[in-house]
Amino acid sequence: MFVATAVQTLLYHFGIELYFASFLPAVFFTGFLAGVPAAVLVVAIAVPLVWWAFIPPYFEFNPLIASHVDAIAMFLLLSLLLIFLADWCRAAVALLKAGTAPRKG
Repeated sequence: MFVATAVQTLLYHFGIELYFASFLPAVFFTGFLAGVPAAVLVVAIAVPLVWWAFIPPYFEFNPLIASHVDAIAMFLLLSLLLIFLADWCRAAVALLKAGTAPRKG
């Protein structure tokens, strides 16, 4: 999460306003390495963090305009898909390590 915030700050410093761009890989890798609850926690922390720090006016919680609400909704949808993907990848790795994966040939 810290790395994602640092990358987001760097992107914003160079004028790139992709609010949740660096948090999507953080959600996937957290879900893959630590599981679904940890990935959900990353999402739950990322939304207010981005709203507070990267959406103008900065360092304030003000009402959101429609485009910001759309960005948050898209992040939540993509996060849900990435969490499911990470969970499936964890399950596949567990099956491969256990040797119970079906073999071809």
